[in-house]
Amino acid sequence: MSATTTYAIRVDGHLDDHWSAWLGELDLTRNDDGSTTITAAVADQAQLHGLLAGLRDIGAVLTELRTTSPNRTPLPVGARAPTAHRAAHPPPRYA
Repeated sequence: MSATTTYAIRVDGHLDDHWSAWLGELDLTRNDDGSTTITAAVADQAQLHGLLAGLRDIGAVLTELRTTSPNRTPLPVGARAPTAHRAAHPPPRYA
């Protein structure tokens, strides 16, 4: 059994239903603010990159990309997630 990660990808504009089939039978939700949220369960980074390339190919403007989890509250657009640990010093720069 392989684990998947579910992503919520928000793009500008309302995508028509036919793009769901073209992008791989994804769930499309048209939001009241004029954007579309695409929900996709992907097996690995290669599949995610393929989906993002498909969105690029249709000219979609990506405004948000996040993983979803039933036990997690999504952050507002532009908000930063708290970090569990911050290094006391920045990593060294290599020439």
